[in-house]
Amino acid sequence: MSDDLPEKIEDLPDRPRRRRAKVPWAASVSAGLAAAAASILAASVDWDIPPSAKVGVTVAAAVLVGLTTWATTESQPRRRAAARAGGGQAPDQWPPVPEHFTGRAEALAELRDVATARRRAGDLAPPLVISVYGRGGVGKSALMTRFSQEIAGWFPDGRLYADLRGGLGAPVRPDEVLIGFLRALGVRLTTDPGGLDELRKLWLTWTKGRKILIGLDNAHDADQVRPIIPAEPGCAVLVTSRSPLFLSGTHDRRLGVLTEAHGVELLARLAGGARVVDDLDSAKEIVRLCDHLPLAINICGGRLATREQWTLREMASRLADTRRRLDQLEVAQTVETSVRASVQLSYDDCTGMQRRLLRLLSALPAPDVPGWVAGELLDISGLEGGDQLEALIDAQLAEYSGTDQTGTMRYRLHDLVQVFAAELTGQDEPARRRAALERVLYGYRRRAEEAAQNRWPQDWSKGGRRSTADGEVRAADWLNAERLALLAMVDLARRLELWELTWGLARAFCSLCHSLRAYWADWKAVAEIGRAAAERAGDARALAIALLDSAAVHGGLGLRERALEEARRAMDVFTELGESWWAARARRTIGMTLFNDGHLDRAQDYLIGAITAFKGEDDPWWMARTQRNLAEMRMAERRPEEARELLEEALEVFKSQGNRYSEAQTLRVYGEVLAAQARGEQREGDRRIAAGLFTRAGLSLDRAGEMFRQRGELWEEARCLRAAGEVGDPAGGLRELDQVHRAEDILAALGDSWGVARTAVSAGRALARLGRIEESERELRRAVAAFEELQDRWWMALSLRYLGEVHLDAGGRQAAVGPLEQARDLYRSLGNEAGMRRTLELLRRAAP
Repeated sequence: MSDDLPEKIEDLPDRPRRRRAKVPWAASVSAGLAAAAASILAASVDWDIPPSAKVGVTVAAAVLVGLTTWATTESQPRRRAAARAGGGQAPDQWPPVPEHFTGRAEALAELRDVATARRRAGDLAPPLVISVYGRGGVGKSALMTRFSQEIAGWFPDGRLYADLRGGLGAPVRPDEVLIGFLRALGVRLTTDPGGLDELRKLWLTWTKGRKILIGLDNAHDADQVRPIIPAEPGCAVLVTSRSPLFLSGTHDRRLGVLTEAHGVELLARLAGGARVVDDLDSAKEIVRLCDHLPLAINICGGRLATREQWTLREMASRLADTRRRLDQLEVAQTVETSVRASVQLSYDDCTGMQRRLLRLLSALPAPDVPGWVAGELLDISGLEGGDQLEALIDAQLAEYSGTDQTGTMRYRLHDLVQVFAAELTGQDEPARRRAALERVLYGYRRRAEEAAQNRWPQDWSKGGRRSTADGEVRAADWLNAERLALLAMVDLARRLELWELTWGLARAFCSLCHSLRAYWADWKAVAEIGRAAAERAGDARALAIALLDSAAVHGGLGLRERALEEARRAMDVFTELGESWWAARARRTIGMTLFNDGHLDRAQDYLIGAITAFKGEDDPWWMARTQRNLAEMRMAERRPEEARELLEEALEVFKSQGNRYSEAQTLRVYGEVLAAQARGEQREGDRRIAAGLFTRAGLSLDRAGEMFRQRGELWEEARCLRAAGEVGDPAGGLRELDQVHRAEDILAALGDSWGVARTAVSAGRALARLGRIEESERELRRAVAAFEELQDRWWMALSLRYLGEVHLDAGGRQAAVGPLEQARDLYRSLGNEAGMRRTLELLRRAAP
């Protein structure tokens, strides 16, 4: 079988594919530590040793990997890949337990009994699902949080939490929740996860074999919850809602109001036991006026705690007056009367600044916010704003929602308090309220741009400052923590018609998503908003940058015609404006889009032009990156010597700049080029030179994989494993097949169905080299079917061509004709001359 490389390599960080195919959720990602040890061992060997010694080192490393893989394959389930991707620390997203929780002993005992019985049932039982429902303010969230603390030790793999916001009329979609949970578990989602069904499959894969406690607070209906319930018996889901959800297999618990005794106890914990004892009748009256609702009692107790001069009788009188006044005014009944009265009382007692902060917080559409937002809303320092926010917390009008991935405390309003405060926003002068919201939006823009430049400085300016691994991690954590808030801010800026702000926020969001290959649906939507905002702002330069952002996401989703149109339009605008650096970037995007579609001749002109332009702009990073892309094209054209020269120049640039990510990517491609040269020498009969090149190829790929492993880049590590499985060393057939399988396990766990299909091609070729023709045919036909479902005709043609080669090399001329003719027809429809030429050569070989 011919050992030439395919006409293109799917290396690009900006081109993961839309997932449509069904992913075979395969076996575990195993032998990570052994592979690391083997690659470190191999990478530590100096080049200047005899080829036979190099071969010996490589074989020793391979044996180490192989033995450990054999020993651990059955005992290390796929969840080990998840643990490795997540950095080894289980996520804990739950908010803190209320300090003054009381009065729910009976409910807690019931929940304990249910959980204990389900746990004793073992793996045959479905996952534990408990639903607690009841009226707003009754304390459902507090009960759920308190119970979760009791059983936290049962769930060593993490505690995930989401506020579904069902009480605010804008419930969070289940796909958004799943994306957040998967990211928390370490799933990079480097490809578009597709719709809810695909996300659900991925969720089931990553929860399999794990013990995770999931909290879903404030659910709107069963449809919002059902896709999030895992199938794993070791998991548990705690749900709160206003009404019963009628989920199958759920233990439903209606939560009523507190008894008088428990209400008085809660009040005493907040206001002080001595005050309650001195006037027990007034305490009982306060509880009655609060309708025995914990939220209302908490608010009243909070005010008493900060107003030591108030007597309980005075509080009761004020509360009674407030109720009558509200009833007479016939205010909207969206907030339950007792809660409204309690909020109104505390609100009246706040300072003017605190009242304004509460109203402005209710105008922000984000689910929760960090503390600096308070300072921006009030136009004071962050420290002073934090003090005012803490005063609202003391008054029980705001609450902590937990600590995010960056270690920042986040705050939110209870939905009933938010509705109450939103009704009062008319008290603010519109211009003053708008100015406050603008300050928050600018604050988010500054922070988003800082994160984006830390993650990928070269996306922002020529010769962008050097990024650090720590800065890149912080940027990723920031986006994961702020994604929903940032999306809300983009939408708020759009609704306020602040077009320059909208574009700026969208630009930073798109840059972060591009560099992380994450949040594809959000990225696509925000790119469209950014493009429209730039058009409305009349800013040609901003519009061209937005078009380039849009081309990146559309190209990654496989919508190449649209990507090509947007990139060409961007290049025209940049050229007209004299923005030569940006024009070079647009030229590169056009070249890569054509390359990905198999149009090599047209693509190379754009890539060469981009390299020349970047050199003229004195931007070595983009010049080196584009040289790597051109090198991949030269490999596809079976010109490895030219590819190697381009890559060696690129490697020098990345090493000198200390850009280890780009260096690792280039090392992987360099390993592929060395492997291609080795196969060429093998065919020419020079086994000594071939052995040395095979060794160097393996070392380069091992080194690249280790660099990615150290950074937690699981997707890139899988690509290195797949490339190592395609080296074609005659002495390493079984080892290479194992590396391909390990790559597929990782990609399947990451939900990358295109990557799984691509790896099936590698598996088919590896099996053919081992003489296992029937297995090879099955793998290649699996790849053809997957690429057909993914609507990727280029890789479908290549898979068919490889299938024909397998049969030809095995002496099956007749069996080769069918797939080769199918490949020929596909290449003809694509206008791919190189693929057509190669296929016609094979058909001539297959002729009688």
